[in-house]
Amino acid sequence: MTADPAATPAPAAPGGQFRLGLSGKLLLLTILFVMIAEVLIYVPSIANFRLMWLSDRLAAAHTAALVLDAAPDGMISEALTRQLLDSVGAKAVAMKMGDKRRLLAFSKMPPKVDHEIDIRDVSALNAIVDAFETMLTVDNDIMRVVGPAPMGAEFVEIIIDERPLRAAMLRFSQNILLISLAISAITGMLVYTSLLWLIVRPMRRLTACMVAFGQAPEDPARIVAPSSRSDEIGVAERELSVMQRELAGTLQQKNRLASLGLAVSKINHDLRNLLSSAQLLSDRLAGLADPAVRRLAPKLMATLGRAIAYCEQTLAYGRAQEPPPERRHVDVARLLDEVRDTLDLGPAAAIGWVPSIERELTVDADPDQLSRALINLVKNSIEAFANRAPNDPERDQIRIVGRREGAVVVLQVSDTGPGLTERARAHLFEPFQGSGRRGGTGLGLAIAAELVRAHGGEIQLLHGTIGAAFRIVIPDRPVALDQHRAERARA
Repeated sequence: MTADPAATPAPAAPGGQFRLGLSGKLLLLTILFVMIAEVLIYVPSIANFRLMWLSDRLAAAHTAALVLDAAPDGMISEALTRQLLDSVGAKAVAMKMGDKRRLLAFSKMPPKVDHEIDIRDVSALNAIVDAFETMLTVDNDIMRVVGPAPMGAEFVEIIIDERPLRAAMLRFSQNILLISLAISAITGMLVYTSLLWLIVRPMRRLTACMVAFGQAPEDPARIVAPSSRSDEIGVAERELSVMQRELAGTLQQKNRLASLGLAVSKINHDLRNLLSSAQLLSDRLAGLADPAVRRLAPKLMATLGRAIAYCEQTLAYGRAQEPPPERRHVDVARLLDEVRDTLDLGPAAAIGWVPSIERELTVDADPDQLSRALINLVKNSIEAFANRAPNDPERDQIRIVGRREGAVVVLQVSDTGPGLTERARAHLFEPFQGSGRRGGTGLGLAIAAELVRAHGGEIQLLHGTIGAAFRIVIPDRPVALDQHRAERARA
């Protein structure tokens, strides 16, 4: 993609409404959190400013008190006293030393005091509450403020108006607001820019790549190119790239399988016609007098009939799915004889056929499907012996073991060949993946596994054997209660 995915604007929401993108949400959250932090800083700051302002007035009052206390009685004029009180901003100044409390100076004493504040013992919560009460009231209340007094005095107190304090607190709040806005703007810009480059832009890029890949998953150019980042976003990019590659490969394989299925359907249609013609010719062979022909003709006709039926089933279903098995009790020894004759593994064959079947062993299965599963397994063994030509029946053998274990029948198909390759073992029973020889499709094992599992059974590769050995387990069907009662009644 040539366009920068990170520069893609936020799409509009359904109905034409604007939808706030990730970067916009990030900006709003950054401003909000910075303002919350500034508010949390402002609340104790305004309370502390109020106490400091009162402390400054008390310090000035203490200085004035020292001047007034040091002068002889009546030596300080009324004008100088007023100047001292104006410098403090108080209406009266008093100080307690020992048991005496002296009113050192006063001017226009108010009729009453509205608030009493002792800054020697103020909790943080009370300081905050008192600060906001001072700011939010509009009346010019009279305050009596008491604070510590050095030089042996117990305390100093002043009577002042609340209006100058409120004005000072409002100016301080205005300054704090301007500073907070500046800090919020700078901090928000830095945080927003950092997160934009570290998180938002990579996430936009991942989102744009996922959207583009979803539009054309078969296009390799749409797969995200992971960056060299080692954090969580880098891991997400690499994992997304791996998943997209695997998905693209799977889709390509599905497309190939779809094309192959269409080709197989066409071939199957024509093959059915050819097999029908071969079946007509085999009917004529049955009328010949040759004993060998008369012995082999019925088997040839049965094989052709089975192949035609399978072609018709494939065309009828139109997909790679087997029909449900039509199960009945099948003689295992006779079924294996048909498999041997179909694959031409008679006594004169170059590959030995060694069956070991329990006497009168029967299996509850579909004979055609079980025969196909065994033929696919045996054909794989025959193909494994191809590299040993000329074959020796004493060395190259296919061994079939069959026995009943309770309610299941166990069939073991093994050979004395070279065994399966590591690639075939890694992709066992996977179509087009599990073939161990060149030119193979890997469909034999996949078909055999599907047919066995359709009977509710299982097939597995046995390890530790000379060649390849597969174990097939076919369970009996559960007997219905009515059938069981009928059998007991007949008994």
